[in-house]
Amino acid sequence: MAPKEKFDTRLSLLLLCALFSAAVSATTNDYLYRYSDTSSYSNYSTLGLIQNPTARFHPAGTVSFNWSHFDPYLQGSIVAYPFEWMEAAYQYTDVNNALYSNSKDFSGAQTYKDKGFDAKFRLLSETSSLPQIAIGIRDLAGSGTFGAEYLVASKFMKVNKYLIDASFGLGWGGLANNDVSNPLIKLSDRFEERSGMSDTQGGELSIDRYFSGNMGFFGGLEIFFPNAKGLRLKIEYDGTDYKEEGFPFGKESSKFAFEPVLQSQSRLNYGLIYPMNKSLHLKAAFIKGNTLTFGFSVAGFWGPKDPVIKKKDNYKDVKNKEVIQVVTADNDLYLYRAALIELRKNNLFIQNADREGDTLKVAYSQATFSRFSRGTGRVARVLNSVAPKDITTFKLESMNAGMSMNEITIDRESFQRFEEDKFFKLATKDMKVESTTFKNNSYAYNPDGGFPATFWKISPIVRSQIGGPDGFYFGDISLGYNSETKFTRNIALITQAQVGVVNNFQSLKLASDSILPHVRSDIVQYLKATTDYSIRRVQLNIFNNPLKDIYTKFSAGLLEEMFSGSGGEVLYRPFNQNFAVGAELWSVKQREYNMLFKHLDYETLTGHVNFYYKEPKSQVILTVRGGRFLAKDSGFNFDFSRVFPSGLRMGAFFSLTDISEQEFGEGSFDKGFYFHIPMEIFFDKYSKGYTGFGLKPLTRDGAALINHAYHLWGVTDEAQLMNISDWSDLYD
Repeated sequence: MAPKEKFDTRLSLLLLCALFSAAVSATTNDYLYRYSDTSSYSNYSTLGLIQNPTARFHPAGTVSFNWSHFDPYLQGSIVAYPFEWMEAAYQYTDVNNALYSNSKDFSGAQTYKDKGFDAKFRLLSETSSLPQIAIGIRDLAGSGTFGAEYLVASKFMKVNKYLIDASFGLGWGGLANNDVSNPLIKLSDRFEERSGMSDTQGGELSIDRYFSGNMGFFGGLEIFFPNAKGLRLKIEYDGTDYKEEGFPFGKESSKFAFEPVLQSQSRLNYGLIYPMNKSLHLKAAFIKGNTLTFGFSVAGFWGPKDPVIKKKDNYKDVKNKEVIQVVTADNDLYLYRAALIELRKNNLFIQNADREGDTLKVAYSQATFSRFSRGTGRVARVLNSVAPKDITTFKLESMNAGMSMNEITIDRESFQRFEEDKFFKLATKDMKVESTTFKNNSYAYNPDGGFPATFWKISPIVRSQIGGPDGFYFGDISLGYNSETKFTRNIALITQAQVGVVNNFQSLKLASDSILPHVRSDIVQYLKATTDYSIRRVQLNIFNNPLKDIYTKFSAGLLEEMFSGSGGEVLYRPFNQNFAVGAELWSVKQREYNMLFKHLDYETLTGHVNFYYKEPKSQVILTVRGGRFLAKDSGFNFDFSRVFPSGLRMGAFFSLTDISEQEFGEGSFDKGFYFHIPMEIFFDKYSKGYTGFGLKPLTRDGAALINHAYHLWGVTDEAQLMNISDWSDLYD
């Protein structure tokens, strides 16, 4: 055996022995080893060592951004953890030793760009005696430029005064640097040889390539120094096969490449991690024996309730409540008006009210509290303060868009008895929650809503176009105007417009090559024609709740940036179930590129039957839409998302239609991911506002949906019992 091979074998045995060494607790003293409960990122978008992965995961609900410079690559990645056992990453790599294309007229001297999805899954959780084990795939559905698969184990241990996280893994593809025979060959001949990049449109799962070909190993240590403000040292035996990854040999391996990769002179890598805080990590390393790398990562741990800033938006108690209760006992109108005034102080608004003997019934709406139990509790606390002593029961009807979401019956004595100690579980035993249909004429008190009423705001808007042949990034900043004019409780007009401030869109020149109707792929023309000003949406909405568990919406106007028209939705959402079924139909016409009031010639009829299912334990929502899309293709859209206690929603989607991969174009089929992030997690006051981020690797015309505002599924969220079953904020 050669000396080098002896060293490789000894190192792998040492790491294996370390992983299964005597039991050592993974719990550490954060005072000594600051931020040791937060794992760090590798250069390849996953939690790991320096170049190679580990079996570590962030908590569910974490969203991270990771940026690394390791010549010849610049890589940025968005990493999400929808579950504590799953890591999903979208990575975007600037490959500096290859051109975007061999046509200067098409892409000039721009370097090659690679996009890919990565995934890692935990197979075994760490115990006192066993390591944590995970399996992962790089470039899950991409070009294969950075394709690799791996099985890795990680174990925390304490050696003298140092806390050490040791990892050892087996790799295939880009992580097979040792040319070890693949044991999976015994299962099937398909594992014997690894196929190259296919000649498809890209974006497909390359299942026949996974875990095939020769195998290699990798491993290393992450060493936490005591009393060093979180400073860590990483030592790694690199499993990366630099002779196969990317475009390693310049022009010999690719017609696009123009400069060879600096090959590895050593398989030992060294690096440092310095956490500025729990979320922000800085990193630097020396890899391959000849290359200096650096980067950073930012993580948002947004899954739990109030994850960033504790709220100061406390309940505003009623002053002189004893006097008010005496006054309201004499006249029901005084009672209604007192409730109206005091609820308004807490951003809660009476729509209707009525007294029937010892029961006070109130219909209310609110746009402040994203957690239903908090709004309900504050309404009940106000009513308990203003209602006379002979009122023993409160009935609260929650309203949204003029439609009834639910009705809650609260025993006043029970609610009051447990308020001081905040024993919400005991209080809810005497509460009844049920479905209802709003009847305006069933209330004695119907205050004037002040219609028409307009609410508006001005805020910045950023639009981006990333990764095209014209350049890496194009964008603009504009001022956006958003307003809603309510004519009645269920009829409203929403308007969105913008005025440009600065942009570089005029340098865009790539035209659509789609053979389908250009319902989305003319995005460049829309961006260039709307840099000064544009109207994004003017949409009239009419909502109704004609029958119990049945909701409808009719909309007309400028429905989105590219289409105007009219249509509507109907939704059946049974209150005591965890599913809903709906349908929508839209007659639309394509808008002119300047997004004003003129139109192009293209028009169509699009519609879908929609099925929604929410799994109660995991809070995973499955949405399936089947029907006709904007480009007149037909098929199904599948959307998977998860909602967290903070209100954060992570989702991913894909679509399959009756057009071929060749007709769809680059990417083969529609897919992408998104995040809906509640704005209130960054502020000390409650609000229902969200900011969103979504990404499709490519903008194509297939499987395009109309982007109308206020889908019924979102509007009626509180019209299903499973969404209002957490009462932990009842007394907040």
